[in-house]
Amino acid sequence: MLDFLTDHNLMGLAIGIATFLIIGLFHPIVIKAEYYFGVGCWWVFAVTGVLMIAASLMVESVLWQTLLGVTAFSCFWSILEVFHQRERVRKGWFPANPRRQSK
Repeated sequence: MLDFLTDHNLMGLAIGIATFLIIGLFHPIVIKAEYYFGVGCWWVFAVTGVLMIAASLMVESVLWQTLLGVTAFSCFWSILEVFHQRERVRKGWFPANPRRQSK
């Protein structure tokens, strides 16, 4: 598959599409994480990001290095976004978890 992408000059397109999908996937992940766990889940994004960086350094394929790197930095960006999501919930733009607020 990688040879096909390289031979037909499609590697950049594949990386671009995958990057778009990864970033798009993190939007609902952040919303759900803040809803169910609050901002206290930020460390999960941090640990996952570090693990993704480590994995990126261990693989040889440029495609997988890139996708793991994009996922790592999407995790790091999600740390900030989970705190922003808390503010969006406070403003009433997103629903608050009634079971979590009662604690």
